[in-house]
Amino acid sequence: MRIVIAGDHASPALKRTLAEHLRARGHEVRDLGTDDETSVDYPDYAAAACREVLAGRAERAVLICGTGIGIGIAANKIPGIRCAIAHSPETGRLAWEHNQAQALALGARVLDPETAKATVDAWLAARADEGERHRQRLAKIAALEQRPCSTASSPSSELPSPSTPPS
Repeated sequence: MRIVIAGDHASPALKRTLAEHLRARGHEVRDLGTDDETSVDYPDYAAAACREVLAGRAERAVLICGTGIGIGIAANKIPGIRCAIAHSPETGRLAWEHNQAQALALGARVLDPETAKATVDAWLAARADEGERHRQRLAKIAALEQRPCSTASSPSSELPSPSTPPS
């Protein structure tokens, strides 16, 4: 699989570990930086990696910042990208299985390298659940990208209506 990996100044050690791990597993990995601990802005690295996925030059993106939160939020601002912030093999697996997240955000300050490797491995090995409930949810996410929420005080009539909660 073609994978891009990128992150901010908190990422270099974990990024190198993951890139080596993924290459050893037969993946083609392109490192988009950063390579040292000089302060940089994670939105720039999220955007660069996600552009590679959207352009078809990579199938997935691994994104790293201190917690995974900031870079994950930045990635999710890019139309067409679904990025999951993962902290365990289970959340990594579910990121693809239920959400088909093309990007995975990890926290270099909150994950040890072994957990990070297992999380990425689970994400890459997962099979998408093609069930109707997940297809419907992904369609609603895509609709939100086309019709952003209104900032008006009244609810937007353009948004899909929520499903009826189970009784």
